[in-house]
Amino acid sequence: MTTTADSADLALDRYAPDRADPEALYGLPSRVLFCRHCVISNQRPSSTVEYRKTAEAKQGTIGFDADGVCDACRYQEIKAEGIRWDKREAALVALLDKHRRGDGGYDVIVPGSGGKDSAFTSHVLKYRYGMNPLTVTWAPHKYTQIGWRNFENWVHVGGLDNLLFTPNGRLHRYLTRQAFLNLLHPFQPFIVGQRIIGPLMAARFGVPLVMYGENQAEYGNNPDENSRPTMDRKFFSVADPQEMVLGGRPIRDIVAEGEFRINDFAPYIPPAASYLEEKKVEVHYLGYYLRWDPQECYYYAAENTGFQANSERTEGTYSKYSSIDDQIDMFHYYTTLAKFGIGRATYDAAQEIRNGKITREEGVQLVRRYDQEFPMKYFKEFLEYISLDEAQFHATVDRFRSPHLWKLDGGSWQLRHAVWQEG
Repeated sequence: MTTTADSADLALDRYAPDRADPEALYGLPSRVLFCRHCVISNQRPSSTVEYRKTAEAKQGTIGFDADGVCDACRYQEIKAEGIRWDKREAALVALLDKHRRGDGGYDVIVPGSGGKDSAFTSHVLKYRYGMNPLTVTWAPHKYTQIGWRNFENWVHVGGLDNLLFTPNGRLHRYLTRQAFLNLLHPFQPFIVGQRIIGPLMAARFGVPLVMYGENQAEYGNNPDENSRPTMDRKFFSVADPQEMVLGGRPIRDIVAEGEFRINDFAPYIPPAASYLEEKKVEVHYLGYYLRWDPQECYYYAAENTGFQANSERTEGTYSKYSSIDDQIDMFHYYTTLAKFGIGRATYDAAQEIRNGKITREEGVQLVRRYDQEFPMKYFKEFLEYISLDEAQFHATVDRFRSPHLWKLDGGSWQLRHAVWQEG
């Protein structure tokens, strides 16, 4: 007979330091490789897990070529030498001219929070290209002080109209908790809302052009997406809203519990692709038309919209100006560290190496120093938000660690493979 204690011991055996064949979860490659140019590993998911029921659902990962260089680094080479940016900008002007209005109405929807990327996108469209944007914001879970200040500056200093949309707080907390417990992905409900708020508001306001900043293919999603300026309509393909999965659970099952109604989920349900087609809504990426550089976006936003970097670096990384508006943001990156062995410093260093801001050697040392740092600053607030205690939090995180990435040595978790250990 196997006791509960025996089962726990057997489970932990998967993480033994000397285990020769540790299991790879989530469809991840069992062999861990690091890009020879940046610091990203081949464990990086190439698509977000939005509507899937379990964290074990397989997903694609970033591609590596025969020379050991990742897709994102190769695309930076294309951006530097293989794209006629003057022609891309001319195409942008033609697109904007097609939608430009002269009657005082809005002619483009720009989703964002007032961070450096959305501040750059909206301000450039209005003041360089003469558009009349309506910025729309899917509210963070819990604003940081600097996040709220930047949001206000975006509107008051940047001179932009904004619609701030805050979903049902009780439902959003519930979904965030479920996403953490079932998927170890506390940002999943937020990502769903953030992605659809632009097209949803475009259809509601009769503004057929939506402009996001950069395409995530720039950072390692399917590289084919870099060759087209528009968002794939598959992101709005939900046949039956009640079967849509949020927090790892179908809406139908959540509604059956009796606390929420199907109507409460309206902000999370994407407008049908057919509806967007009927309304002639086009969703574009500015990064397709203008050469995208996150640090340059920061400089532009600081100068033109009053955007401010934080006074201290963000826990888990060395940067002060990226994704600083939400108290829960750093826990999103901490969970990617647990599931994929990739923390926030890895993401930041990889893109700054690609953009020539730091060397790979510098990036490796920054990852070594900061990637596994625990985010303590808002830990209490996060636990209160999802109604868990510390023991439940750590038990959940540990349950999702993939054995091929982590080992339990002397009672502490250590990565089996790290970029600073490569030969």
